[in-house]
Amino acid sequence: MMLRTDAKHLIQAAGTHPGMTGKINEDRYSLTSYQLSSSNTTPVTFGVVCDGIGGHQSGEVAAELAVNIITDTISNSFGDRPLKTMLLAVQMANEAIYSKAQTSDDLRGMGATCAMVWVEGTRLYTTFLGDSRIYLIRGQMIKQLSIDHTWIQEALDKGTITPAQVPNHPNAHVIRRYLGAPVVPEADQRMQLRQGESDIKAITNQGIILKPDDVILMCTDGLTDYLTPKELVHFISRHPEDVNLSINEMIKLACDRGGHDNITVLVLKNPDGSKSKLINRIRKWITPD
Repeated sequence: MMLRTDAKHLIQAAGTHPGMTGKINEDRYSLTSYQLSSSNTTPVTFGVVCDGIGGHQSGEVAAELAVNIITDTISNSFGDRPLKTMLLAVQMANEAIYSKAQTSDDLRGMGATCAMVWVEGTRLYTTFLGDSRIYLIRGQMIKQLSIDHTWIQEALDKGTITPAQVPNHPNAHVIRRYLGAPVVPEADQRMQLRQGESDIKAITNQGIILKPDDVILMCTDGLTDYLTPKELVHFISRHPEDVNLSINEMIKLACDRGGHDNITVLVLKNPDGSKSKLINRIRKWITPD
């Protein structure tokens, strides 16, 4: 199986906030670093964010279960099949949450959204369900790699509503896929890089190569309900050397604008190529062959 390590090959940062309405924080996340094996030192970074649903404290329980079981499933894998391993993790987490929900009336109906990112070297793989999102930021360009599994997105795709009707729509937070369903939900592995791509083409985009300074941003809807994609780029670009500052400012703005929900942001940044080469040279000087 893969080996956990404290060495991080990507710049990592994360932040979470309960929001401004007095709700408990039902978001959960994890960032973990590995190398493929004792003989294969290829680095792997795995990130997962889950947004609990179900009310009371049940959403918190579901999200906690999801993150723990997903991370354990990834950790116990050999790292040779990222996409299949993430599908297995969804299955394991879904079954655990649904089973737990049957043990108490307080937990019945609980669930969680899920967004996962696996970066092996510089190859990116994603899996998601629900409305937690995954973005790729490259320079001043931002692309939403995930697709919302919501009533709103389905209505937009069918032309039933227009983008202008989305704000404050009564079905704005109706989720179509989530962990904890009676039947294992279909985890989505489409990665849409261009407008109008077929589903088959979107799936074959998995494993794209990250360029130096590329940023992967993962978040729950407590952030994207208040900040536009252009604003996400603005804050990431504002502090290129300290992504923690970017995250703090994004969360503060979401809170200032209402903060009706929990807010969680994860950032993975591929280091600048010249800096990475310098770090590797320093490591060789410190630990010569």
